[in-house]
Amino acid sequence: MKNNNSRRSFLKKGGIATLGVLAGIDIVYAANFPKKLEYIGLNTVDSLIGKDGRMVVLNDRPMNAETPPHLLDPALTPNNLFFVRNNGLPPVNVDSTAWTLTIEGESAKTTKTYTIKDLKTKFKEYTYQLTLECGGNGRKEFNPPAKGNQWGLGAVGCAAWTGVRLKDVLEDVGMKSNAVYIGYYGSDTHLSGDPNKSAISRGVPISKAMEDESLIAWAMNGEKLPELNGFPLRLVFGGWPASCSGKWLSKIVVRNKIHDGTKMKGQAYRVPCKPVSPGTKVADEDMCIIESMPVKSILTYPKTGAMIKLKDQLPIRGHAWAGDLKVAKMEYSIDFGSTWKMCTLTQPKNRHAWQQFSANVSFPQTGYFEVWARATDTDGKSQPMILPGWNPKGYLNNACHRIAIKVE
Repeated sequence: MKNNNSRRSFLKKGGIATLGVLAGIDIVYAANFPKKLEYIGLNTVDSLIGKDGRMVVLNDRPMNAETPPHLLDPALTPNNLFFVRNNGLPPVNVDSTAWTLTIEGESAKTTKTYTIKDLKTKFKEYTYQLTLECGGNGRKEFNPPAKGNQWGLGAVGCAAWTGVRLKDVLEDVGMKSNAVYIGYYGSDTHLSGDPNKSAISRGVPISKAMEDESLIAWAMNGEKLPELNGFPLRLVFGGWPASCSGKWLSKIVVRNKIHDGTKMKGQAYRVPCKPVSPGTKVADEDMCIIESMPVKSILTYPKTGAMIKLKDQLPIRGHAWAGDLKVAKMEYSIDFGSTWKMCTLTQPKNRHAWQQFSANVSFPQTGYFEVWARATDTDGKSQPMILPGWNPKGYLNNACHRIAIKVE
């Protein structure tokens, strides 16, 4: 699929008849099509490059790469297909046996330093399936465009992470009663090369840090962490922006205030506290920190552009997730959101794991269709059919994913 500012990559909206002629097929349910969207068309994803030659590289300094939706089909995202969102340059020639993690801060009762061996021997090991999604996933659909990497839909993944619970380590160090936040520091280098600058240093409230599923992890899907995903040690906070899950983890600070590290202030990983009109300039003090991610889903099979015979049913499947919540209902539509039908939806393996959905779709006639997917969380919030509220940094796009299908 060609890179542009929407997932509507077949052509600029030039009218229903034009697309029908170009595609050589009728557009079924065209009268239902929302005015603010454009058709996907039947193009397919080609010529992708990345960690293993199949990922889309958005930037190589720092490295940022996403996974085409159809390659996210496995229940657990393979290590070589897990998206990469880096802010600095990863450390080189890492000796994991000499790696240390220091816990300190004004709200820590003491300062302690652990080797990875210390973590493995002193604390109980846990494995959880946890979903990580970049806060800017889907950014390229915003109009006016937002600055930053123009992510499509593939800056998300769910892996089985192995490590120790952050809360066990924090309890070993001890926290003062005024502790409200933790912040992390990694060993990645700022793009300028200045050792006194942090590439990124974010964090989470103590309540999030103390969840059972919040991990200091050294393994991913039963293997050591990939170099681009934080080897040899990282934080993993499922359900919140992946920028909270610091990589190449070397220090955690226990704070008596909201952490004020790099990319915690200004407009980084923040959205307007109240809705604003597209293009509005928003003052820093009117921006709120992103915490739990919104409900969302992605179709992973078939690949957009698939063709099917009218007499056959089309099996569809994908994943759905909802930040700190669960997905309660999963639906699909073939008439541009006019009507919806239920999908089969699995339960998450554990809290913050994504859920799988599937359905068998029948089509009433030949022609061009789009299959749309819509998830609803346990609070009753559903994905919007079109782009949700605009924000200056292009965060939290959870509009329905859709794929194009030709029925012959």
